[in-house]
Amino acid sequence: MIQIYDEIDPELLDKVEAVVLNKSNTAAEELLEYAEKFKGIETAQSENKLAWRTADCHERLKYALVKGVTDFIEEDVEEARKNCDRSLDVIEGPLMDGMKLVGDLFGEGKMFLPQVVKSARVMKKAVSFLLPYIEAEKAGNKSSRAGKIIFATVKGDVHDIGKNIVAVVLACNNFEVIDLGVMVPCEKILQAAQREKADIIAVSGLITPSLEEMAHLAEEMERAGFIIPLLIGGATTSKVHTAIKIAPKYSKGVVYVPDASKAVEVARKLVAPTGKDKYLAEINEEYQQVRETYAGVNRKLVSLAEARNHRLQINRSKANITAPNFLGIKKLENFHIAELRKFINWTFFFAAWDMRAAYPKIMEDPKYGAEANKLFADAHKMLDTFEKEHILTANAVFGIFPANSSDDDIEVYDPLDNNRLLTTFNMLRQQVAGQANEYRCLADYLAPKTSGVKDYIGGFIITAGIGAHDYSAALKAKGDDYSALMVKLLADRLAEAFAELLHQRVRKVYWGYAEEENLSIEDLFKGECTGIRPAFGYPSLRDHTEKEKLFELLNGYGIGVSLTESFMMEPAASVCGLYFSAKEAKYFNINKIDREQFVDYLKRNGRTSDELTKSLGSVLHFN
Repeated sequence: MIQIYDEIDPELLDKVEAVVLNKSNTAAEELLEYAEKFKGIETAQSENKLAWRTADCHERLKYALVKGVTDFIEEDVEEARKNCDRSLDVIEGPLMDGMKLVGDLFGEGKMFLPQVVKSARVMKKAVSFLLPYIEAEKAGNKSSRAGKIIFATVKGDVHDIGKNIVAVVLACNNFEVIDLGVMVPCEKILQAAQREKADIIAVSGLITPSLEEMAHLAEEMERAGFIIPLLIGGATTSKVHTAIKIAPKYSKGVVYVPDASKAVEVARKLVAPTGKDKYLAEINEEYQQVRETYAGVNRKLVSLAEARNHRLQINRSKANITAPNFLGIKKLENFHIAELRKFINWTFFFAAWDMRAAYPKIMEDPKYGAEANKLFADAHKMLDTFEKEHILTANAVFGIFPANSSDDDIEVYDPLDNNRLLTTFNMLRQQVAGQANEYRCLADYLAPKTSGVKDYIGGFIITAGIGAHDYSAALKAKGDDYSALMVKLLADRLAEAFAELLHQRVRKVYWGYAEEENLSIEDLFKGECTGIRPAFGYPSLRDHTEKEKLFELLNGYGIGVSLTESFMMEPAASVCGLYFSAKEAKYFNINKIDREQFVDYLKRNGRTSDELTKSLGSVLHFN
């Protein structure tokens, strides 16, 4: 599909753009005419599910695209082809008419991402059917694509779900997307952009080190004399970070794209023959205002000594500490998907599809309800397939150990020899001044070594993603982007579900500090249990490099999980973190630290300044 889009005239999208921009009543009337036709078909559908089959083939193709129906696509495409002078006319005619309508409905919030991805699946199947005919006809028409975009997840990062969704949406809107995959080094991105004469470079990332890679890419684009825009997206990115850390490094345009719904609008403006410079000037002005606002905010940080003097105080006496029922390391391999799916937080599943309403209320939501129910049913069908065909492998390893705090560090000891130090986790402490005048560090949740009281800590590494990449790739190769994305999204949700389930078992059985706990799944999702399980890279446990110590402690590699050079876990659907049992333990945010704490942490940690700057870049509050 992507290569064929080279042959589609972008002017076919003008009427949809005119409606969105309120520039053309004629275009609006045409779309309303389309809407009425579909409304009429829908009314008939209530009486006969195949009523739409009575329309002419062009209308059937448009309907199939909007509704994501693949059942008759080859039959209808063949009929349309026989009535056209060129096979390419089928794409440039009814298929693009359908995709225009999809784009407009999506832009107006009347279609949602799952539906758009299903539409892409229909389009791919149609184009795949036409491809041999087009090649045989040797159409040789001059390329009229909307634009060519190089896509990549940056070096060290393996997450690509959001990137893939954006790529599908852009491809549906006549952009040629060249996806370089994950963990792509800067050099490869730039070489591909030059080789392909790309109009835009778009990069994504999930973890903090990815932000540094994006900044590095911007610097290299400036150094190499690039003149095409750079798009920034991903879970850890933001407008503020883009404006402050990335945009100043590249003078030809850096634009933050928050989600798929905004990507098409931004991309079109950046490839438009006129208006591009004005748009980038507006973005630059907006980012300058962001920088000025950011610089004007008073972020008072207390000294490290003051923060430590006002640490969280807990009575960690022997009476308040539960000795674990189990000490040591335990593996759980080939865990049953049937058990994990009971712990899926469906609210986050729907959010991943840009359907932001809480489950189960979303199922009856006036806006999302109908599509949410379809999506929910499709997800359970995929989960059934996972179970029956053993598509995914879910493994975990966890450990519970004697431990104590030593200032802002956590020392972990051998269960068989409490005097033998196994590893030391280095923690960061809050420094941003607050009304509570309390500055937390995860080490506060353990009894100090100087107290002589034996305390405990747990750690875990979990994956539900073994097999997900290959299965998703196979589905994508068949043109089924919708199912390919579903696989990865469900693998992510199953990994988080595994983390929830295992934490419950640790609390009630293996550690046993909450043996009488009787919480519903909903209560668990609200975090109403005793104790916490912060994951590495999250607000209270910022430093991704500390994962390496956990992997060595638990031998995480033994369950099929590995770390990239940026300490990202592979498979992507994996989670790792620590267990704390103190009833006072709660999650908190290390927003910013000053140079004093960075230097102190550097001495304790033993890594280089460059390594830690890359890992902690977003929380460092100094030049």
